[in-house]
Amino acid sequence: MSQEASIHSWPGSYYINSEKRWVSGILSLSRTTLRFDSEQNQENLIGLRLSRIMEIKMETSGFIFSALTVLEQGNIKHWFGSLKPCRTAVYHVLEHFWRERLLSPTEPRGAEAPLSKGQELISLISGAQRRLEDTGKVLDHQGEQFDNMIQGLDNIESDLSVADKLLSELECPSWWPFGKLPWKSHQEAKSEAAAKAACTKGSGKGQKVITSIPAILSHVGSSGNLKPGSLIVLVSSLEVRDANGQLLHCFEKEEVDDVYVHSPYEISVRQRFIGKPDICFRILSARMTEALSVLEMQYKKKVVITRDYAAFQATSATTPGSPEGGGNIWSAGHGQDTEVPVEVPAGELTQLQLHGLQPTVTEAEAQELKQMLQQLKTLALEAETELEHQDEALDVLSCSADRTTMNINRHTRRMRKLL
Repeated sequence: MSQEASIHSWPGSYYINSEKRWVSGILSLSRTTLRFDSEQNQENLIGLRLSRIMEIKMETSGFIFSALTVLEQGNIKHWFGSLKPCRTAVYHVLEHFWRERLLSPTEPRGAEAPLSKGQELISLISGAQRRLEDTGKVLDHQGEQFDNMIQGLDNIESDLSVADKLLSELECPSWWPFGKLPWKSHQEAKSEAAAKAACTKGSGKGQKVITSIPAILSHVGSSGNLKPGSLIVLVSSLEVRDANGQLLHCFEKEEVDDVYVHSPYEISVRQRFIGKPDICFRILSARMTEALSVLEMQYKKKVVITRDYAAFQATSATTPGSPEGGGNIWSAGHGQDTEVPVEVPAGELTQLQLHGLQPTVTEAEAQELKQMLQQLKTLALEAETELEHQDEALDVLSCSADRTTMNINRHTRRMRKLL
């Protein structure tokens, strides 16, 4: 059977625990497995399914050398060292695909897999539930911070209103019989209009999002600088943001020159300039197919299929379960796993048929899965409600901050004129 197409690979070394030595080779990541092949005789030393991985961590061996560890079911730990371009870059890519695999369609049970289908489902859902609970705690803490910031801005605005009254008294002495000085009203009206315009402009951001996917980002030319983030496809632009949601770059639709497709999981977006370096981001994501179908429609003449993608598609075509002929080209690396039919002697046919009649998920496992899914749905709805509340809080914060900044600048100019 042909080997599954590799999404990414890195030179490094693997520690063979039985022989107490490190072996140089290539660490490869595919859609469902993590492999390490020795450099000397091309022997496959390890082949892990992503669904069997329990934890991925950055550690040190001998208190000095940086290493990457992968914990497999059964409490088996695998050590990888001397990874290039760097350990952090490899960790971000592996952790991204492993995390996205938790919520992807489950894999068929192999001949050597010790867990049943129901146990695998329970393991995946429990992992997703733990992560969602951790996310909920972070969201609660973040919501409290937003509330404190809004309260602080309200206090500032209250102080500014007192300062405004004091400045008005200084600007309009008691002996002036006509209220405010005539040349002040026009300037204040302009300042208030500018504040309202800034508030309106800030509240209109982030609308008309077509799709948003988590991704691993890097600037072309700095392959070691791989960082987690997200790709947001909007109606009129592409936004590249870091893990904190900060905007790294916005590609306007008319400014995008090329969209290179390296594989169903990796693209490059380039904006060319004359007289200065181009801006190019390389984006790797397990959910890239969600964005590719949209990019194909928005940037028809700018999408370029590279040789790497052709080689990837050719390798996938020989792998069982890959699509053949017709259909959407972006689904080449995103199809569901299928089991390979095997030829069986006639004497063993009855046993296999009886084994096929056994349910893959027992009633107890199905009941447990139902309860876990209900809890997962409740957590997701609570997280969605909290996110909506925080979106509103961010709009209020943006508007209040712009208004406060304008008022402070206006008061500063008024005080300078009084001196």
